[in-house]
Amino acid sequence: MTTTDDLSTRLTRRHADLLVLNGQVVTSAGIERLDIACLDGRIVALGELRSRWTAESTLEATGLHVLPGVIDTQVHFREPGQTHKETIEAGTRGAVLGGVTGIFEMPNTTPLTLTPEDLQAKLDRAQGRAWCDHAFYIGGSAVNAERLVELERLPGCAGVKVFMGSSFGDLLADDDAVLRRILRHGQRRMAVHAEDEARLRKRRALVEASGDICDHPHWRDPESALMATQRIVEMASESGRRLHVLHVSTADEMAYLAQHKRRVSVEVTPHHLTLCAPECYQRLGSLAQMTPPVRDDTHRQALWQAIRDGVVDVIGSDHAPHTRSEKDKPYPNSPSGMTGVQTLVPIMLDHVNKGRLSLQRLVDLTSAGPARLFGIEGKGRIALGYDADLTLVDLNAERLITDEWIASICGWTPYHDKPVTGWPVATVVRGHAVVRDETLIGSPKGQPIAFLETPL
Repeated sequence: MTTTDDLSTRLTRRHADLLVLNGQVVTSAGIERLDIACLDGRIVALGELRSRWTAESTLEATGLHVLPGVIDTQVHFREPGQTHKETIEAGTRGAVLGGVTGIFEMPNTTPLTLTPEDLQAKLDRAQGRAWCDHAFYIGGSAVNAERLVELERLPGCAGVKVFMGSSFGDLLADDDAVLRRILRHGQRRMAVHAEDEARLRKRRALVEASGDICDHPHWRDPESALMATQRIVEMASESGRRLHVLHVSTADEMAYLAQHKRRVSVEVTPHHLTLCAPECYQRLGSLAQMTPPVRDDTHRQALWQAIRDGVVDVIGSDHAPHTRSEKDKPYPNSPSGMTGVQTLVPIMLDHVNKGRLSLQRLVDLTSAGPARLFGIEGKGRIALGYDADLTLVDLNAERLITDEWIASICGWTPYHDKPVTGWPVATVVRGHAVVRDETLIGSPKGQPIAFLETPL
């Protein structure tokens, strides 16, 4: 453990743990050629440092852009209970290989994450095994609604996640009375999966009759998403609760949410921005199956317009892996979900290369935006005193995404054999380089993420 005296001495001597040299650094002031000194997990100096500082190790960033560490605010790592398809270790290993330095993990594990004991069990599992920093959502439910004001403030808790559809048992909250109880008990921004469960149940007969994966976006139609989104936003306005609507997938939702941005934030996913129906279902079958579904190009273009208009606040991967044998079940009995945490950065850098958004806008959606919305302590910017979380990327690197590159236990990606321009080449977590030259190094050193709205 580094003492205060040790730190003071090393600062005086200008001796860092890590120097990142000669990168094009994306700061709040713009993109500047800078060196970065990292000491005891934080950024302690910026500027021309090569001739004035020494370090335990250096990372040459010539020709690279240095981004604030990317934070993926929606992943499903399946542990405990479903480790045959993903684990915290494998999921976070994929995260850092893909340039992600922090993740928020979802509560639909086995057991569900509903109690302090459930949350602590995940934090314990992550200790010494997580390659990146991490926080875990508590599920909002009828069984814990009155306790949520305490639960959401536990250390390591990302907040409350509510499933209005596409869940089961104690985690499904599709009743208005239950939703109002959840909304009343808590103050932090509440994340919600908004699909109308009653409508989905009524319409399931459509796909049971056809068995056609191309009907997935017709079963889980835009109306089912819009109905739920309108319902939860209206209920949240009654209680004054801040909302975060996950994986928004429709043009109608975006038009509605644009009118309710004062207290409501919006997430989109790389797969909704990249894949397109019906082509993706014809090509990939159930590997393209997600909830809410990938839709046609009209909706995809509306999501891009919402990014340009500032309606979208963050991009999350919704990494939700299943094994190939599970995915091979006849539709609609095949499960929804795909890998995504490892491909978030390269897919979005490819969109930057194609001119669909700027690099600065991508940083806002994946670093500054998550930190701002969720009150993350010490992350989201490259600035003095902030955590030394860095994502180093080569904007000109041409690579092929393949199943073989994917670290997930399930071992596949819907982007297999997709060429991209722009690639993560190094990842620094709290001043430790865990990926160099696209290669994993060292050992897992991830720690729980701290939030301004939770006690120390």
